[in-house]
Amino acid sequence: MTTNKSTPISNDCPESGILHKTRLTTPSGPNKKFQGFTKNERTVEILGGRDFYHILGVPKSANTNQVKKAYRRLAKELHPDKNKDDTDAVQKFQDLSAAYEALSDPEKRELYDRCGEDCLKKEGGGNGGGDPFASFFGGFGFGFGDNERKEIPRGADIIMDVPVTLEELYSGNFIEITRNKPVAKPAAGTRKCNCRQEMVTRQLGPGRFQMTQQNVCDECPNVKYVNEERSLEFEVEPGMVDGQEHRFVAEGEPHLDGEPGNLRLRIKTIPHPRFERRGDDLYTNITISLVDALTGFEMSLEHLDGHKVSVSREKVTWPGARIRKKGEGMPNYDNNNLYGILYITFDVEFPKNELSAEDKEGLKKILKQSSINKVYNGLGMTS
Repeated sequence: MTTNKSTPISNDCPESGILHKTRLTTPSGPNKKFQGFTKNERTVEILGGRDFYHILGVPKSANTNQVKKAYRRLAKELHPDKNKDDTDAVQKFQDLSAAYEALSDPEKRELYDRCGEDCLKKEGGGNGGGDPFASFFGGFGFGFGDNERKEIPRGADIIMDVPVTLEELYSGNFIEITRNKPVAKPAAGTRKCNCRQEMVTRQLGPGRFQMTQQNVCDECPNVKYVNEERSLEFEVEPGMVDGQEHRFVAEGEPHLDGEPGNLRLRIKTIPHPRFERRGDDLYTNITISLVDALTGFEMSLEHLDGHKVSVSREKVTWPGARIRKKGEGMPNYDNNNLYGILYITFDVEFPKNELSAEDKEGLKKILKQSSINKVYNGLGMTS
């Protein structure tokens, strides 16, 4: 993770994200910034408690989706299972979870902005006991340490297609999913569990033994499954493609003597009325009049995020002609700064009204084109 360098907040804890009641002054001079504030915003009032915006690395003007994206990215980087050598990993992750819990909820965020974390705690808005990490990634994180649990039986994975629009795949979005998950609860009595086949040796007489295979089970407390409603958030990231999956660990089918399987959400693009996607490229068709095809035209095309793409032609445009607009395709999933190509194919609509003899003669004089009566096998042409 990269962060913007800034003047330490205080001598007590310059990098911890724990802030005291103090007034901070941003560095002077051009192009100087502090925590997303421009040089014109010289001072910022920090109230008691932790600076949640600093912890998430977002400006105070960040919208809810930006907060969620920042949390999701940092949760992967700061998870204690990924930073076992860092003695402060647990505290950092707790700070991150607290920041997300406060800033992702509009009411809590308004309270925090007004009077800081101390006020949030007094009003009962902090430490709600929720698990934002589980809502993004499932109950067991990323599955760190799976190698140590290979022998534990698992329930079946649940695979579900998530219909998403091309607009969502272009700009990104968050989708909330309600999951009715079977959860094991204690019940009266006991049950047989961990059943296995074991070899048992029995002596039949002097020098005579018999080996048999028997089914051996343990006695375990009885359980029953109760459906519990859970909310999971799935981020549709810009540039994702059909078939790409997002995994929620331990949110699949339960296993009585083991761990639940995973919930796997699979991207399925809803057909778009104007654009077709092929890889990172987009394809669309524009119908123009015969007059525009012959004399040229200028128009604008509305893109998936609402911005306008200028389309113009000065030359003659024939039916099937195609132009390319670089950088107007889909964002690349691995690098959102790279965009594919938008291919525009033109169809020409011919007038349906009858032309008079004078009009026909006039057109012949203007176009100065001889009759072409070429007969050929169009399907067999390779050009």
